[in-house]
This record gives sequence, structure tokens and C-alpha cells, in this order.
Amino acid sequence: MALREIRHYERDEVLRKKARPVDKIDDRILTLLDDMAETMYKAEWVGLAAPQVGILRRVVVIDIGEGIIELINPEIIEQEGEQIGAEGCLSVPGLSGIVKRPARVVVTALNRHGERIKIQGEDLLARALCHEIDHLDGILYLDKVEPGTLERVE
Repeated sequence: MALREIRHYERDEVLRKKARPVDKIDDRILTLLDDMAETMYKAEWVGLAAPQVGILRRVVVIDIGEGIIELINPEIIEQEGEQIGAEGCLSVPGLSGIVKRPARVVVTALNRHGERIKIQGEDLLARALCHEIDHLDGILYLDKVEPGTLERVE
């Protein structure tokens, strides 16, 4: 495993590009999953998408404190409700803003073994799933932040 460089929105256009689906889960994808998890934990964050480390593949890792969730080719298939809360991002350091997200989502994806899985997320997990899947489509939380709520944070 290795730490990957986290790309920043002001310097790297890869964050604005749409990631390609993973056609084959091979050693490169497994290494990417492992490296992304290590990078996320080192940064003490709850999620990371492959474009954030410069890889345009539809791969996400999330851990909201309940164990690692690895998603390959994730897709939101259901969403309901609404939650409004603060978000930040490793690729947008030093800023935070209020973003409206669904209160509950259901996501389908492949796991590292190529098995189709379904994840239901509420509250923080729903927010993390939406945030990271947005990254796969070149969308940053800055695009969804409520006007006048963006602020500098330490």
C-alpha cells in the first residue's frame, strides 16, 4: 500500500472530468482501493474518490467509523428526504459550506470481488455516498453549496 497525492481543485482539472467505469477488477484496481483507503485514513477523512488521487475510474472508499466500504462503479438508485449540513473536502482544503443532500440513499456497486452489492445510507453515510459519487462525475460540493455559506476553516 502507498499514500497517494490528493489533488486540489484550484490546480488539477482531473477533478472536473467524468470518471470511466471499471471494466475489469484486476491487481491495479485492488491496489488503487488499498492505496485510497490508506490515504483516506492518513488524512483522517471519511471518504475518497479515485479522481481525488488523479485516477479517472469509478472507485470510491468510505468509512464513517463503521468500517471500510469499497465501491466500484457505484450508482445511486434511490433517494429520499432531505438533510442540510456542513461539508468539506480533501480536494478543497480550508473551506466548508452548507450543502443540501438526500437524507437516505440506496447505492448499487461492485465490491473488490466483483460481486454486486447494495448499500443503504442514511444521514452521514448518505451524505458521504452522494459527495464521493459526485466526484466521479466531476462535481464538487462547491457546485452545490448554499449561497453565502462558504467559509474558511482550520
